[in-house]
Amino acid sequence: MHGLSGNRHTIFQGWTTILTSLTIAILLFLLTACDSSDNIPVQIVNDNDTISDSQLNAIQVKASQERAPDTFYFGFDLRNSPQEDTAQYLPFLNYLEQTTGYRFKIHFTPKGSTAADELGRNRTQFAAMGAISFLYAQARYGAISLVRGLNSKGRAEYQSFFVVRPDSPIHSLQDIKGRRLAFGSRDSTQGHLIPRIVLQKNNIPLSSLMSYDYTGSHQNCSEAVISGRADVCAMQDQLAYQLQSEGFVKIIHRSDFYPSSGIAANQSVPTQALIKVKQALLDFDPLDKDRTGLYHWELTEMPRGFIASSEEDYGVLREWAIRLGFLEETRDRTEQPSRTDPPEQSL
Repeated sequence: MHGLSGNRHTIFQGWTTILTSLTIAILLFLLTACDSSDNIPVQIVNDNDTISDSQLNAIQVKASQERAPDTFYFGFDLRNSPQEDTAQYLPFLNYLEQTTGYRFKIHFTPKGSTAADELGRNRTQFAAMGAISFLYAQARYGAISLVRGLNSKGRAEYQSFFVVRPDSPIHSLQDIKGRRLAFGSRDSTQGHLIPRIVLQKNNIPLSSLMSYDYTGSHQNCSEAVISGRADVCAMQDQLAYQLQSEGFVKIIHRSDFYPSSGIAANQSVPTQALIKVKQALLDFDPLDKDRTGLYHWELTEMPRGFIASSEEDYGVLREWAIRLGFLEETRDRTEQPSRTDPPEQSL
């Protein structure tokens, strides 16, 4: 979204040119494997950074090698573009490394998989994910909810918004009947589950729409509306507010508040590591002591940090997910790994 992002793609001062170049190269190499729609444009974080063919080849070889030992891999539900999300998570993982003493690396979800499956199958040990992703990972693999994000008002909850073009004749939710509706990812809480709840509560069946489609991310969803490929987009609140303030969209409906996205852990992570990482997350202060080096953290779903959470926090969304067919009432947990270390203290 070059026209929308503008200066948001200028990486914060303090990151070296080499690190930025490596990030770009790895992203370009792995972009086709990301769990996103095929129409995401490649967005270069810094157009002035270039690398030679030999450097690119070396990076590709290194990326295909075995995973680093003694390292925790961090996955995420796609929210914006892979580049933008990565730019936000890299300095955050640096904070976790400095605070916990563990090593962290970003893991890109390959096509055909989800962040929840990657976490459950121990390809990642920690992941930032929405409620529906966590509910699936918890039901199928026994994933552990560690923290939930605090929004700009310090509340661990968020909304989904329906947006249209500023000049659209659509002014209310009822006006979307007979229109083209764009969702984000099928596995997105704000981009799919909550919008479906909104439609159900307002007696708007999918059959009343001209069409509906899944774009793969909140960014793609908004681009579909702005470009005219869709009439309405159901998306997350923070980005909707930003786009409206910039004159790109108009918000026509706000959902109720629901439990926010958070960070979950794989069941096989040692207890002591869970304790240290969870404490580091709770101590994370992006507004003050830990703000240096962060990249537009205010635009994430956890701009004020985190609070402790548990699977019970998602009870209402679990009921809706089952009712709407997003989640089975019971799932086979045969794929869950078994914990072998004793619980040293309560999480």
